[in-house]
Amino acid sequence: MPSNATLHRQRTLGGALGVIVLGCALTYHFFPRVFHVNPAETPRRSMSMGTSVPGSEEQSEQVPAIAELNAGPPLTLAPTAVIVALSHKNANLPEQLSADTPAVQALLVRAAKALHAGQLAGDKDSAAALFAQALKEKPDSRRAAQGLFDVRARLVAEIDQDIVVGDADSARDMLDALRTLPNAADDVTQLEASLKTLAQVRPMLAKAAALLAQGKVDQPVGGSALDMYHEVQKLDPQNAVAEQGIFQVQRAVLDRALAAVAQNDFAGADMELAHAQTIRPGSQQMQDVRKRVDDMREQRASGVLAQAHSALDAGNLALANKLAAQARAIDPDLAALTAFDEQLTNARLYASYKPGQVFTDRYVDLPGKTPAMVVIPTGSFQMGASDSDNDRTDAELPQHAVTIDKGFAMARSAITVGQFREFVRASGYVPDSVKLGGASVYDERSGAMRDDSSATWQDDYAGHKAADNLPVVNVSWNDAKAYADWLSQRTGKVYRLPSEAEFEYALRGGTITRYWWGDGVPTHLVENLTGSGDRSHSGRRWSHSFRGYRDGYWGPAPVMSFAPNPFGLYDINGNVSEWGGDCWHDNYIRAPADGTAWLNPGCTAHVVRGGSWGSSPEQVNSAYRQGNNADVRSGRVGFRVVREL
Repeated sequence: MPSNATLHRQRTLGGALGVIVLGCALTYHFFPRVFHVNPAETPRRSMSMGTSVPGSEEQSEQVPAIAELNAGPPLTLAPTAVIVALSHKNANLPEQLSADTPAVQALLVRAAKALHAGQLAGDKDSAAALFAQALKEKPDSRRAAQGLFDVRARLVAEIDQDIVVGDADSARDMLDALRTLPNAADDVTQLEASLKTLAQVRPMLAKAAALLAQGKVDQPVGGSALDMYHEVQKLDPQNAVAEQGIFQVQRAVLDRALAAVAQNDFAGADMELAHAQTIRPGSQQMQDVRKRVDDMREQRASGVLAQAHSALDAGNLALANKLAAQARAIDPDLAALTAFDEQLTNARLYASYKPGQVFTDRYVDLPGKTPAMVVIPTGSFQMGASDSDNDRTDAELPQHAVTIDKGFAMARSAITVGQFREFVRASGYVPDSVKLGGASVYDERSGAMRDDSSATWQDDYAGHKAADNLPVVNVSWNDAKAYADWLSQRTGKVYRLPSEAEFEYALRGGTITRYWWGDGVPTHLVENLTGSGDRSHSGRRWSHSFRGYRDGYWGPAPVMSFAPNPFGLYDINGNVSEWGGDCWHDNYIRAPADGTAWLNPGCTAHVVRGGSWGSSPEQVNSAYRQGNNADVRSGRVGFRVVREL
């Protein structure tokens, strides 16, 4: 009789071996490729009651559906050996009091070989018979008791698998063998119930398979393979054949989605995908097909959008818009659509420029280019003075809504002496200050404007030689229009003087305050204004000015010396006042609401807008307006141009 120490060592060794076997079994079940086994390629096990394919118990079992059911793809099942290893260990082993005799050991070796070969029960050389004989000869043999337990577990696992695939005949045969084993009553009861359920669902599975073969996968409602598989699952929620059949149904629906994509019917594909999602939510094949459809959708939409780009480049906005709509219908989430919509809008409103973009046009018939132009965005505003403006005049009323629905570009600054000189030299034009003689310039001694018959456009505000980077003054409305017409001839584009509405809209820059920088004295340098801190050469100061403001200039500053307004325009409300294209009207009654110039045939007076270096704060108000005859020249008035898009 072995000592207690020996028994302890045997139990410890047996427990360690059990843990190792269980670990290998789990690894085999979840990661079979570790043992160089491909679950997709393993054959089905042979009938456990007789001989087996050598090594079949160590492989995953791919069991084809029973021929009469033909209910879907093969089922990949775990090997019964693995199922047994995952089951609970026999907790009712006897306490072995002595070692197995040689005869018993011989029986156990034969029994183990039979178990490994799959000869579980049914004859005297089966594992069950040999383990039972060994236990009869030595009732306390733990190996014999564990062997019978393993046989019973193996039988239960194989019967379960036969029931899963619908092989009722094989399951009944093995169930008869299971009844002969000790302690199998509970397993027999459970398996008999499963067989009874199988008998109910077999004809239903056969009918579902027939419906699949007929193409009635999900239609008609109530008479499709899908409906029949759902009925099976109500009776047997774990029925693997029904699950595989539903897999096939979803596959058919997904194939319809791919067929719809092949016909460019992405709406139909989306409907099929939504239906497939209800069949097996979140399945891998569902995700794979959805990705394929999404990739094809994006590819197709991108192709159509590329055609839209080509149409846009060719100037065919109608076709570009139509193609963009087609691309959006195919893939509303296509990232490139947002950028294209902006391009299309810019093409429609701004001739493919962007609001805020600065550009110049080159002359087509001689070297040179236009002044820098900035694209003004479309929009609406209230033109004129509000009722709450205490400084309003009748000329600024009534305030009215104006909509600028087509983009235009405006010169970033007033036209300079150098730019006007280029025009005079190239065109031979004779400005009014030369043709009619003189201009109104600033007199330092009196501090007021005076007529000077010798002053011309080449002089500054005081009648002295002007630098090329100063805004040109001493020019008439006629001179300003002649310059804009000349630019049109040189570029082939439409250049003109801004309408009064365009000028105020651009001056405000989207603001509704008294000035574009706010309602009061600027807190930083914004424009060349009449500031209380400014002094003339002889020390004069302004009698009415922006208190506490100083820009350092008495008279015009070089263009773009200060900050731009929100639309990117420099000196728009300071430095020099500017000619507009409209005829002068005493008020806004019947004024256009679309931003166009208000013209009357044969008018002789035109609008002047914006403040100048000598304007009082009231005259710098964004709504302030005045008028002058078309031939008037002043050291306080210049101009800038607009280019139509």
